[in-house]
Amino acid sequence: MWSARCVTDCEQNNFERFSIRCGTYRLCYHSHDISAKVEPQAAHYNKTETFNRDLFRKLGTVDQDHGLGVLGLTVTEEYGGLGLDATAVALTHEELSYSDPAFCLAYLAHALLLANNLAVNGSDAQKLRWLPDICAGTVVGGMCMSEPNAGTDVLGMKTNATAIEGGGGWKLNGTKMWITNGTLDGRTTGDIFLVYARTGPAKTDLTQFVVEKNMPGFSLGQKIVDKLGMRASMTAELVFEDVILSHDHVVGEVNEAMLCMMRNLEIERIGLAAMALGIARRSIDEMKRYALERQAFGARNLFEFGQIQRLIAESYAEYMAGRCYVYGVANSLDLNKAGNGLDADGTKLYCAKMSKEVADRAIQVMGGYGYVGEYKVERLWRDAKLLEIGGGTNESHHKNMARDLRKRGIAPLD
Repeated sequence: MWSARCVTDCEQNNFERFSIRCGTYRLCYHSHDISAKVEPQAAHYNKTETFNRDLFRKLGTVDQDHGLGVLGLTVTEEYGGLGLDATAVALTHEELSYSDPAFCLAYLAHALLLANNLAVNGSDAQKLRWLPDICAGTVVGGMCMSEPNAGTDVLGMKTNATAIEGGGGWKLNGTKMWITNGTLDGRTTGDIFLVYARTGPAKTDLTQFVVEKNMPGFSLGQKIVDKLGMRASMTAELVFEDVILSHDHVVGEVNEAMLCMMRNLEIERIGLAAMALGIARRSIDEMKRYALERQAFGARNLFEFGQIQRLIAESYAEYMAGRCYVYGVANSLDLNKAGNGLDADGTKLYCAKMSKEVADRAIQVMGGYGYVGEYKVERLWRDAKLLEIGGGTNESHHKNMARDLRKRGIAPLD
């Protein structure tokens, strides 16, 4: 499959895509290396609600001997990344999530919401200034969009930046909520963030700014604790009080950040859908293993019972359907363009619900054992719920997809 696909691309003289595809398939061979590093630590960091920064650094290049280099997955090589595509994004997120969805969520915030966003929307000078450290793992950060009273209603955000008279830059004020990697230690902020703020009177007058740790006025409001799931991913409230930002901290054009937002939401939702695939695949493996080992009512194992057969078979079929959808969309997604919203929404809508239901079935197959932490599936079930909320609620996907389909009118689907 690897050689056939690469030869096909080469025959079409699409050498850039050929190179990217070869890199993606090479990544396939290293995906189990990623899982092997993440698996042993998952239970401890989820139980203690702490972030494994040492392991996170190994996803970058700062550890030259053992680093995997995937923190800059979609960033071009000149800025320290791998220059891969959306298929590589899906592959990496599925594999990380298979072992630890919470750790994967921290990775997504850094690699997609921060690194990819800056790589697509930043100037050459900004990319040269910040991306090498982001790709290396020297700094860890994310993106700030949601607020205490503005989640799905993103255009209701109140955080604002006002121009300083005399051309002296911008003054940022507001509060952001539910920020992944907002804190790494529970005491201070993360290292670097892309922050959306209102900069004009129109509803869509939003601008994106780079804000760095230790800037005067930038502080940690609180670390969010006692979450249902994703406990090894740090979530925080961040506060901005008269934070002074120079013009070179503006990413993209002033008042034009909606386009940046829409482009990045598409790859974020592919990443989140792939996370759901990882949860579902792990849940199927766990219930399958248990069903093979457990004897009951004189039967050789639980596979002898029709009720268990249904739970496992339906889970597998739904996982494979989601997998085809996610990788099909990822394969055609251009990271530099918007316009894939319908299916980016669709993959996440389907896979998020699917992963939660598959994890639920795994608990059901395993009975009391599935209900305790030792057997992992209860954590997967708790983690899966976030995927129906974060990065776009199910209801927002319904609205977006119905709007896009209505625009197509009566024309038949392709």
